[in-house]
Amino acid sequence: MEYQKHILLETCKLSDALVALNSLKKDAICFVVKEGDYLIGSLTDGDVRRALIDGKEMNSCVVDVIQNNPKYINIDNIDVSEIKLLRESNYLILPIIEGESKKIKDVLNLRTQKSILPIDVVIMAGGKGTRLLPLTNETPKPLLPIGGKPIISYTLNRLCDYGIRKAHLSVNYLADKLDDFSKKWNQKNKLKTTLLLEPNYFGTIGSLSLVEKFYHDTILVCNSDLLTDINLEEFYLDFINNDCEMSIASIPYYVDVPYAVMDSTNNYLRKIEEKPRYTYYSNGGIYLMKKQCVSLIPENSIFSATDLIDALIKKGKKIRTFSHHGYWLDIGKHEDYKRAQNDIKTLSF
Repeated sequence: MEYQKHILLETCKLSDALVALNSLKKDAICFVVKEGDYLIGSLTDGDVRRALIDGKEMNSCVVDVIQNNPKYINIDNIDVSEIKLLRESNYLILPIIEGESKKIKDVLNLRTQKSILPIDVVIMAGGKGTRLLPLTNETPKPLLPIGGKPIISYTLNRLCDYGIRKAHLSVNYLADKLDDFSKKWNQKNKLKTTLLLEPNYFGTIGSLSLVEKFYHDTILVCNSDLLTDINLEEFYLDFINNDCEMSIASIPYYVDVPYAVMDSTNNYLRKIEEKPRYTYYSNGGIYLMKKQCVSLIPENSIFSATDLIDALIKKGKKIRTFSHHGYWLDIGKHEDYKRAQNDIKTLSF
C-alpha cells in the first residue's frame, strides 16, 4: 500500500530512516510503529539532524529520537474542523489511525487531498436527459464527455479530493452503460461506486429509500450532471455547525435591469434606483441532510427533493442554504453542454 512508504518500525536505525526520508522528498515525514503498524511516534529529517548534533550515532535506534505525541486522525471519530485547523497550521502529512490502539490504516496527504468528510453519498444518475437528445439516445447524460471525460467523473474526482471512499449511483435509464462505467472506475480508483437500480423512475431523491444502510449521520445527495468547484468541506462544516436538518447549495442568479427603477406608493415616488442589479438564489442540486430525513421518503415511489424539503418545512425542521459563489453549471440543455466544453479548457478541476 502506498502509505507504507511513510512507515518505520521502531527497531530501524537512523541510517535507514534517512534513506526513507530522502525518498519521500517534499513529503519527508515517517511514522514510527510497533509490529502491526501501531503508531508510537513521528520522525522528520530535522529530528534526525538534531539527534546527530546531540551525539547520536547513525546506528542508533529511531525510537530514541522520535516525537512521542504526533498529530493524527482517528477514522472512528473524524473531526473535520480539526483537519482544517491542522492544514492551516501546515501539518500536511498525517497518519490515519483506528481505535485506541492507534493502528495506522492510511496516511492523509493534504498536498494532494483536501480533507476527509464522514458522509454517505448518493449521486442521482437515472434521468433520461431528454433535453439533450439525440446525444442521449444511446448514452446516459452522466456519461456524455466533457473535455474527454464523462460528466460524472468530475463529481467523483471531487468526492475523492475530500476523502470519500464510497458512493451510490442511482440509475435507471441505460443502467447497463452506467454499470460498465462503474466497474471500470472501481478498478482504477480508491472511491468505489455501487449501483442503486430504480425499477421505475423515482424522481430526484426517491432512490434513497433503496439504500440498505447508511454508515454516517450525514448524507450528501447530488445530481450527476453538475460541473462545479464547490468546497465540500466548507459546505459540511456550515451544515454541522448550524445543526440543521438539511442544507441546500444555492447558486446566485443575477438580474440586471437596464433602466432606472422607481419605487412608489400610491403614485408618489419614494426613491429611484439607476439600472439596479437584483440577486436571487436558485437550487444548486447538491444537498446535505441528516440520516433521519430518509424516513420521510416513501418506498418505491416518485419523490423529489422539493417534496422532502416541503415535508421538513411542515415539521418545523431547520433547513439552511449554503451560498456557492464559485463555478457551477447544470448541464441540462445543448447550450449548457456546449458551454461546458469551452469552460473545461480553462477550469482547474
